[in-house]
Amino acid sequence: MTSLDKPTEDTQTEADARAVTEAALFEAFGGVRGMVETVLPGLLFVTIFTINKDLHWSAIAALAVSVVLVVVRLAMRDTVKHAFSGVFGVAFGVVFAMMTGNAKDFYLPGMLYTLGLALAYIVTTLCGVPLIGLILGPVFKENLSWRTRNPGRKKAYAKASWAWGLILLAKCAILFPLYWWANTAQLGWVLVALKIPPFLLAVWLTWVFLAKAPAPIDVFAEMEAEEKAAEEKAAEEDQAAAGAAGARHRREG
Repeated sequence: MTSLDKPTEDTQTEADARAVTEAALFEAFGGVRGMVETVLPGLLFVTIFTINKDLHWSAIAALAVSVVLVVVRLAMRDTVKHAFSGVFGVAFGVVFAMMTGNAKDFYLPGMLYTLGLALAYIVTTLCGVPLIGLILGPVFKENLSWRTRNPGRKKAYAKASWAWGLILLAKCAILFPLYWWANTAQLGWVLVALKIPPFLLAVWLTWVFLAKAPAPIDVFAEMEAEEKAAEEKAAEEDQAAAGAAGARHRREG
């Protein structure tokens, strides 16, 4: 290897790490399709309610499109976790709004979930187990190895979790006052507008932090290597035992 080769290889390794990180984030957070599935039900609800002020039709339409998204996922034999989470979120909103008769309550369960998630990111980071690491660890096949064996990666997960927590708190700081002061249509349009940009900012910051962090430790590969080494050792011991038995048999013969 010449001195000119190394920068090229380092650049390629860094590019590979960034590509792996990007792919993992898309898998964990659903990518473009997951964002569409997150936005579409709320967008449909606020659009219909803005036009006719009918809570029932708005709620039914939002729930129906959520179910359709799940059916499409099932038909394509694709993962349905993001679509199912959307159905449950919309269903809670529909039930809550129907019970209270207040259309703004359609958004309240999702707002409370956002607040709870923000606090979860912050509290877990303060406890030394950042939530984003718990989410992405299995995706990167490192599980919890970053906690004790990869301090640089743990630091990156902590930074990312702080970013998620603070961004979601800022979102809540905008939405909850609007819940009390604005009408349903105003709250709905602001909420729809705030669905994607904060999410993209948090994902981008996570990508930046992790792309600069040490590579994940593939604990699954380590386990496979240990199992293979154990099998090879057992095979060598069996061969040694068979050889010793053969030698003893020849001496006795």
